[in-house]
Amino acid sequence: MSEPPSSPEPRPVRMRWAWWLLAYVSLGIGIVGIFVPGLPTTVFVLISAWAASRGSKRLHHWLVTHPRFGPAIGDWQAHGAVSRKGKWMASITMLACALITLWCVPLAWVKWTSISIMACVCLWLWMRPLPPKGS
Repeated sequence: MSEPPSSPEPRPVRMRWAWWLLAYVSLGIGIVGIFVPGLPTTVFVLISAWAASRGSKRLHHWLVTHPRFGPAIGDWQAHGAVSRKGKWMASITMLACALITLWCVPLAWVKWTSISIMACVCLWLWMRPLPPKGS
């Protein structure tokens, strides 16, 4: 008979502080992104949830059960999926940032590098699946 798989080894305590710090800093940046145009919110909340799962069970639980953040985190963790509304909001925000960049940034290489990166992220985002109907 084969031996049942062993449970994963717990993360070393000495590194938990780094995951904790990354989780809280990412969440803070994500919250600032709610109010600052061009600073993404969702990606930092996802990073926060990922890091919190390794460094802060309390923060991770709070994030995944949060009425605003929880569904997006759950869809991402379970299916690598992004809602249609999330895709549209991110795309519109990137378009607005691209227009502001074209208008305000004097260096051509900075303009086109920034806009190219946003275009790549937007393309990647629209290639992500939608969440299943029931989730």
